[in-house]
Amino acid sequence: MHNVMTFSRQRWLFLIIILPVTVIIGCEDSEKTPEETVVPQDTTTKQDTFPSLGHDGPYYPDSVYYGREKYVEYHAGDLPIILSAPHGGRITPDEIPDRSYGTTVTDDNTYELTKTVMDTMVARFGGRPHVILCRLKRTKLDANRDSVEAAQDDKYALRAWQEYHHYIGVAKKKIETDYGSGLFLDMHGHGRNPDGFYDLRNWLGYLLSGSELDLSDEVLNTNSIKNKTSIRALVDSSSYSFIEVLRGANSFGAILDSLGFKSVPSVNDPGPNGMRYFSGGYNTGRHGSKNGGMISAIQVEAPKPGIRENQTTWSKFSSAFVSTIYIYYTRHLNRDLSN
Repeated sequence: MHNVMTFSRQRWLFLIIILPVTVIIGCEDSEKTPEETVVPQDTTTKQDTFPSLGHDGPYYPDSVYYGREKYVEYHAGDLPIILSAPHGGRITPDEIPDRSYGTTVTDDNTYELTKTVMDTMVARFGGRPHVILCRLKRTKLDANRDSVEAAQDDKYALRAWQEYHHYIGVAKKKIETDYGSGLFLDMHGHGRNPDGFYDLRNWLGYLLSGSELDLSDEVLNTNSIKNKTSIRALVDSSSYSFIEVLRGANSFGAILDSLGFKSVPSVNDPGPNGMRYFSGGYNTGRHGSKNGGMISAIQVEAPKPGIRENQTTWSKFSSAFVSTIYIYYTRHLNRDLSN
């Protein structure tokens, strides 16, 4: 295993911090956050310049790579699937000031859930997805925003942001070289609505707004709408129509719904019907196929109850989620994920 940086245990200080959480915008949980890892200021390496991105390559499957101070974690894979978790980190180093604007709420347990999905895929397929995880708490870095809002003029946060997207870029290039096309899944969590209602469906984001999804199939099923989505390349490769891939019986949402996890859009829930819904963020736009390339993207917003609560729910959801990935990928890209 190739690890770029290591820490001695004596350099870590763990604190339990209970913080009130305010729901603002974007994916979030309204519950209190779990344990945070605080890195004291004097344990980090001060530097004004950094090595070039990619200095830790080449990247070998089944190996784990870390960015500076282990703020970013990359599991190099050999399957045409990328998993990303930008909002599940808990590290709060003193060297990075808190962000002063934007959403700062942690998506509880998305780090753990994403790694459980990874382990399930390894067990199921005999191969490993590419997995990129931000270990910084969202108060320090938002890896699902452009660099300005994400890092807010802090050089160490910016470096972590650059590493995060560098590793995704490495994974995309590897997949396009080896397979031609692939799927990027950006893992998030949503909480209660401001009025207290908790929508227990998964929200799947394709860069179409909730109001657009509430339109009829006839209005949506056009090339102009399809080309606005993060799954443009996958739809172009599929033998099914755009609306069928988006929310028909062969859609990601319908397959996941059939396995016990209600999702929107799907056959049973074609749109949010005017309710709150997240359509996909910076990562879905940047790393999906809307603007070219052969990697299609879906933002996955999972509720906490029944999915993100604990190891039992992580495992149950991961089993269904991995089955959904297999069916969806095989059905639309006509390739088997099993090694």
